[in-house]
Amino acid sequence: MANENYTRVTEFIFLGLEYYPQFQVILFVLFLFFYLFTITGNLGMIILIRIDARLHSPMYFFLSHLSFVDISFSSVVGPKMLRDFFEERKTISFLGCALQQWFFGFFVATECFLLASMAYDRYVAICNPLLYSVAMSQRLCIQLVVGPYTVGFMNTMTHTTATFRLPFCGPNVINHFFCDISPLLSLVCADTSLNKLLVFIVAGAVGVFSGLTILVSYIYILTAILRIRSAEGRRKAFSTCSSHLTAVAILYGTLFFIYVRPGAIFSLDLNKVVSVFYTAVIPMLNPLIYSLRNKEVKDAFHRTLAKRKFCISN
Repeated sequence: MANENYTRVTEFIFLGLEYYPQFQVILFVLFLFFYLFTITGNLGMIILIRIDARLHSPMYFFLSHLSFVDISFSSVVGPKMLRDFFEERKTISFLGCALQQWFFGFFVATECFLLASMAYDRYVAICNPLLYSVAMSQRLCIQLVVGPYTVGFMNTMTHTTATFRLPFCGPNVINHFFCDISPLLSLVCADTSLNKLLVFIVAGAVGVFSGLTILVSYIYILTAILRIRSAEGRRKAFSTCSSHLTAVAILYGTLFFIYVRPGAIFSLDLNKVVSVFYTAVIPMLNPLIYSLRNKEVKDAFHRTLAKRKFCISN
């Protein structure tokens, strides 16, 4: 392409979410609620874990980072999508699009491997409870958090570099509401078969390796739970994993559907519908999952409220 004449794209235009105009305000209010609830719920989870000494354990250390990633992940897409509800021309600069894809890819891969770290933590807690405090040392916990951020960085550098080094010479209309890889590749005026294969391989590797870590951890966890003789003991052991399993099932099911499915059933319009779910809904659901299904978190919340009422009354 170096020897060919073409006009380089300097901005992109989003088609956004296609809807009837009369629903514009309703959809804006709905997604604004999703975004504000995501920020409030996850920030509240981080603050609660920080101020309550009983939650200063590896499990909640990982959960606080998961909440941070959910806030960041949602903020990459949410504010721009909300503004575009009232924009006739939904534009984003070339650099802005590259940055949005970079941060989006970074936080998605980081969340996948954070969930894998949390699965390993649950494995140690249930399979080796007497050695838990020794095995899950502060140094190991930091490594299990730094690792996902490192993988997220490598993942997004691979995708963003491979995508934005390609020639975009028009059209510049993205059939999506944010800069995702698949709709961007459809605008490239060059052969993108290798890039699509790269997306499949790298996204598949992120999903498979993190997913296998979770799967193997839970095979050992299930085996250990089945060895517990009392029904109450089995119930308590399983309850410590139920929130994590729910979060894993929702996120991985959605991501595999979008990025690791055969091209024969590929659809940009279908992608948009599913993308709404994992960019707006999943980050909002995680604090609900971990608060409503976790007795320790609910107890910590009640203790914090009781302390606040006591301070106010005094």
